[in-house]
Amino acid sequence: MTDQPEKSPKKSQNGLAIGIGLGIAFGAMAGMLFFDNLALGMGFGISIGIALGVAFDAKGSGEDEADDPSGDDESDDGPDRSPSPDPR
Repeated sequence: MTDQPEKSPKKSQNGLAIGIGLGIAFGAMAGMLFFDNLALGMGFGISIGIALGVAFDAKGSGEDEADDPSGDDESDDGPDRSPSPDPR
C-alpha cells in the first residue's frame, strides 16, 4: 500500500510575487537614475512587474488546460452563422 504521486503535479504560480519584487527593485533603481524620485520609479516598476508577472503566469497555465487539440475554444452549438452571399 504505497501512495503514488500524481502524474501531473500542479505548477506553482509565483509570477506575480516575483514581478512585484523585481519591479520594486528595478523601479527604485530607475527612479533614482532617470526621475530623481524613488517613489515614482517604484510605482512604474511595480506596475510593469505586475503586468509581466501575470502574463508569465497566464502563459504557463495555458498548457495544462488545453483539452481541445484543435485549439478551438468555441462550443459546437450548431451550424455556422456566416453571412449569406448577396443575391443580386
